[in-house]
Amino acid sequence: MNYEQKVHDEITAWEQKLFKAPGWLERTSKTIGKRINDLIPPKVHDVITATIKSIVRTALFGAEYTPQRPVQQTIHLELADQEAKRLLSLYQKIATAEGAGTGAGGIMLNIVDFPALIAIKMKFLFELAHVYGYDTKHFPERVFILKVFQLAFSGPDQRAMLLDSIKHWDREKKLWFSDNEYSKHMDWETFQKEYRDAIDFRKMLQMVPGIGAVAGAWANYTILEELGESAMNAYRLRKLKVDY
Repeated sequence: MNYEQKVHDEITAWEQKLFKAPGWLERTSKTIGKRINDLIPPKVHDVITATIKSIVRTALFGAEYTPQRPVQQTIHLELADQEAKRLLSLYQKIATAEGAGTGAGGIMLNIVDFPALIAIKMKFLFELAHVYGYDTKHFPERVFILKVFQLAFSGPDQRAMLLDSIKHWDREKKLWFSDNEYSKHMDWETFQKEYRDAIDFRKMLQMVPGIGAVAGAWANYTILEELGESAMNAYRLRKLKVDY
């Protein structure tokens, strides 16, 4: 079996996992997360939404996340995958250390963890784009990064739409040429709620006295693992379509 066929098989298995019926633990964590969200006052949700919106707009237009890493224009898919795995391992270590530190610091530091973790994930995604040969200076590539982010943490109702968008990015990227165009189509409330639903149960354990550091490290490690899997496969889909 050649490498490209191996990747095709891995992508197929990943897609099947994306649409697999949730297990007991996932259903339970979603229920708990929903109950937590229902208890949070609307003003707090507004602050969280504003925070996410600010970070996303920085990703779309700011230079903060633009990596120093050069864009790998001619790298073979197998070499790109190897570099992507090394990059993911590095960012998992960064996220794990951040989660352990904030988990040991009580509720106030856990509040700081929310935007810090998103920033770590955005930096990882921007570097990953360059590993696979896509220049994040271009606006559509930044929108693609946000699509990948959403896919990794979306509910089942959104996954099919986001995956279809990623699979047909050569066509869809022509629609994304300005911030106004993106903002017009972006449902910020759904974005933040689905993201929170995906991570709430794990991050809630981070606030439990006595286990906060361990739980925070585990939560951030697994969250980066999920993001890395979705992001790598999204870029693999594009590379296979373009190159083979």
